[in-house]
Amino acid sequence: LKVIAIDEQLRVIYEDNVHFDKDLPEFKTQGGVYIHSDRLTVTSPVLMWVKALDIILEKMKSSGFNFSQVRALSGAGQQHGSVYWKKGSIHILKNVSSEMPLHQSLKACFSVSNSPIWMDSSTASQCSSLEKAVGGAQHLASITGSRAYERFTGNQIAKIYSQNPEVYMQTERISLVSSFAASLFLGAYAPIDYSDGSGMNLLHIWEKAWSGSCLDACAPGLEEKLGCPVPSHSVLGPISPYYSQRYGFSPDCKIVAFTGDNPASLAGMRLQEGDIAISLGTSDTLFLWIQEPTPALEGHILCNPVDSQTFMALLCFKNGSLMRERVRDDCASGSWDEFSKALSSTVAGNNGNLGFYFDVMEITPEAVGVHRFNRDNQKVVSDFPKEVEIRALIEGQFMAKRIHAEKLGYKVGKYNEKS
Repeated sequence: LKVIAIDEQLRVIYEDNVHFDKDLPEFKTQGGVYIHSDRLTVTSPVLMWVKALDIILEKMKSSGFNFSQVRALSGAGQQHGSVYWKKGSIHILKNVSSEMPLHQSLKACFSVSNSPIWMDSSTASQCSSLEKAVGGAQHLASITGSRAYERFTGNQIAKIYSQNPEVYMQTERISLVSSFAASLFLGAYAPIDYSDGSGMNLLHIWEKAWSGSCLDACAPGLEEKLGCPVPSHSVLGPISPYYSQRYGFSPDCKIVAFTGDNPASLAGMRLQEGDIAISLGTSDTLFLWIQEPTPALEGHILCNPVDSQTFMALLCFKNGSLMRERVRDDCASGSWDEFSKALSSTVAGNNGNLGFYFDVMEITPEAVGVHRFNRDNQKVVSDFPKEVEIRALIEGQFMAKRIHAEKLGYKVGKYNEKS
């Protein structure tokens, strides 16, 4: 859990964090999660998140942070995680005592104590049921922006309903991690915002409302448990009195809707129409600001957090930096300097030599293995020369990103037409 305070010039004036494994060892998580024995189910304890908030606010207080100067507060939560509030919890949330840390007041509030999160992949049967119910994977993507994904919240809710209908019936509200965190500050159930709501397989992204057919395919009475979605920049109301009494926040401090970590990245990078951002991590991720999306079986279309009339696209490529590091080790003696020199020594276009490199099963597209082609479009099994291999990898990765971005409706600008 991280906190950052900025002034009106966007200068950082305070930052801190709580490390789940290290600072909350009593929950016995690894990487902040529990990986269950089936290796598919991955959850996090809800009370660990609440206790982390208690800890970080106490750290700020003891460091002398002036809470009374905070005018507004918002946040981002990991996408696709969900929190299940037990019947009657709204009264507890509204009336928490400022004498007690939050996690003590809320410990009986959750019908599911371990929340399914983005790493969970245990809902394959629910995904195929949802796609079948709405007329296929492409039709589901056309409504919700994505085909059915195992981590997406609608499928997680469907699993809880089918395995524990009594737990589902005891639940009065289902939050995403983002709207759950906002609820803690609001002292009331915060609505789900359009952008994070687009990662659920439940929101009709064009109409900005829950899709009846998707809700019905997942669980009965679901609309009531989700509440009405709102634009991502909505002011939800003033901060709960708990925070004014316990920490000295101004009662006028506004809570702005929280959103998912991916939409927050688009907003934080200050992307505008036509912009593209590429995160080169273990997985490579593409963020696109997009006007007229064409949802496809690969990638995700989400409502844009900055401008509710437009959209953002998200593409994830699993064979990212680990693949580049493997080729660096094989072809450049493990040195990035040598890798860069080899890349510079070859010409753009690589004389027609091209490669697609997937050590693990790729997400976009579903493919595995190394596929090399020479200038005559013949498949080459053996290795390219080292410097050709390095350029083939880099050019292949970036061409794939462009091709899949264009499939989702991204239009590359008029590049170098005159030259």
